[in-house]
Amino acid sequence: MIICICHRVSDRDIARAAQAGCASFDELQFELSVATCCGKCHDCAHEVFHRHAAQRGTHAPPAECGSPAGSARVIPIAARHHHAATVPAVA
Repeated sequence: MIICICHRVSDRDIARAAQAGCASFDELQFELSVATCCGKCHDCAHEVFHRHAAQRGTHAPPAECGSPAGSARVIPIAARHHHAATVPAVA
């Protein structure tokens, strides 16, 4: 189900990010841009994130949010705006 219409983010996208180790809802917003435009999806996205983060448990080592293991991390620039661009992160 689509949670964020503005950025086309689904509950599955949020679940994958939470299970992959996103440390906070702020980090999820930065990575997926969910709930950063009109704000109408904020409460639902927040609830979905915390439900899946809780299922992950506290003993799972966090991975890079939104990045499969071994891939280069991409950091959105201006993630809180409509015209988000991405650039490779310098590690």
